[in-house]
Amino acid sequence: MDRQQRHILSLSGGKDSTALAIYMRDRVPEMEYVFCDTQKELPETYEYLDRLQVFLGKPIHRLNAERGFDHWLEIYGGYLPSSRMRWCTKILKIKPFEEFVGDDPVLSYIGIRADEDREGYISYKPNIKPVYPLKEAGLVEADVYRILEESGLGLPKYYEWRTRSGCYFCFFQRKAEWVGLKERHPELFELAKAYEKIDEANGIRFTWSERESLEELSRPERVKEIKKDLAQAMKKEIRHPSSQRLYQIFSSILDSEDDTEPCLICQT
Repeated sequence: MDRQQRHILSLSGGKDSTALAIYMRDRVPEMEYVFCDTQKELPETYEYLDRLQVFLGKPIHRLNAERGFDHWLEIYGGYLPSSRMRWCTKILKIKPFEEFVGDDPVLSYIGIRADEDREGYISYKPNIKPVYPLKEAGLVEADVYRILEESGLGLPKYYEWRTRSGCYFCFFQRKAEWVGLKERHPELFELAKAYEKIDEANGIRFTWSERESLEELSRPERVKEIKKDLAQAMKKEIRHPSSQRLYQIFSSILDSEDDTEPCLICQT
């Protein structure tokens, strides 16, 4: 007997996948919603998902790796994940999702917009077929904001100081975002800092940022410098009236400073 096709929408805790979930709620009533929980997410992410779950009227399945980040960090010899070695995405995001899917035929709904030139995470398993409802409907970023506002959910609160979803210690954070973490969640900043190791004897550095440790970044004079640079960039952008929101201006400034492509399964 042929297996019935499943419909699964993987949430990241970000604006696009959330807007997609809202958009698809009444279009595909049998939709399954999942979130790959690293157990290292921001409090704002968990709060946002709880609110979304109420709106959807059905559970968001929290998929956890059999063992958490700390276990796998030990397996990888204390090697912190980085843009060159994204083992966290593979082990804590992709693997739990594919295990949840199993061998069932699945349509995987991905929150890529019509104004984006990317595909998001696509599984290599032949039973998983990606679909892009926002892109197919011609919906762009302005539509995402509209969908979120009309639902009453709005944006996640972390967008006040950070442009991407993901773990609180995500190595794709820009300097200003690390400062934001330090100011908004000092306890999480200290936990992130505790993961870093610097061997002065042989010069080996295991830090979240390649060129600067969190200890170095958190020095008062360095924090002041980072905040000053951001304020000047924001002031320059705001001088030129546009239809952009403050979040969009903030995001574009940080993106211009760092063009590293984040893990798409976390960002969408």
